[in-house]
Amino acid sequence: MKDLLPLLLSLLVLACAEKKEVVEEKPQEYVRLAKIERIESQILGETRVLNIYFPPGYADSTLQYPVIYALDGSENEDLIHILGLVQFMNMYQLLPQSIVVGIANVDRYRDFTHPSTNAEDNESLPQGGGSEKFLDFIESELQPWVEEKLKSNGKSTIIGQSMGGLLASEALLTRPHLFDDYLIVSPSLWWGDYVLVKGADSCIKTHDYNGKRVFVSLGEEHPVMHQVADSLVYALQKNEVETYYEPILTEDHATILHRAVYKGFETLYPKDKD
Repeated sequence: MKDLLPLLLSLLVLACAEKKEVVEEKPQEYVRLAKIERIESQILGETRVLNIYFPPGYADSTLQYPVIYALDGSENEDLIHILGLVQFMNMYQLLPQSIVVGIANVDRYRDFTHPSTNAEDNESLPQGGGSEKFLDFIESELQPWVEEKLKSNGKSTIIGQSMGGLLASEALLTRPHLFDDYLIVSPSLWWGDYVLVKGADSCIKTHDYNGKRVFVSLGEEHPVMHQVADSLVYALQKNEVETYYEPILTEDHATILHRAVYKGFETLYPKDKD
């Protein structure tokens, strides 16, 4: 046993010498673009996620800001694209410093479509037809929450593409008081046998559009998409609603969003040449 003791001590010393220093790994850091909030909707009967972008200096500022509502506002949908455009245009004073509220989807086809009597519509999207409840949610729950919780100056914009453009068009025609500016990109106005555009003229005549501004754009779409967008714009311009129409035919339905929204902001907030 005595002969083994020196050997054991030598091995212990060697093991301690070879033991590597344990370095505590720092937690991984990520870029944060938006704050996640949740709102309990009694109207929809579910929790809705909001992804909210604040302009630089917001926390310490006494200023109030316009609010941009982005449909399809989930992280893996349009949110990142809209935030990037707003941040870029804010950096170069091309757009007023703004809050962005991205409304994350639960079921966009349910929320963005009005009821349709078209059999093909109902077969392809049996869950469709919930837009009225979703607009009720925006008007009676979301906007009051924003006005209470955020530093809003009361001016608001909605951005919607495709089915989101359909919902934005419905809001424009049936509840224009909800927003001041409407950026409508490639709206799916064919839904429901074109009922929205067919009734656009009479809808516009029954509402007050004073101070409202509308920007409509689409890419190289199916001819029907152009026909319905043309009809919407015609009805708006005929009734002297401030409307801008900018087809971008070098893009298509999938690629139009960035350029259309940039052009929309550029049009509504022209750069001072002085």
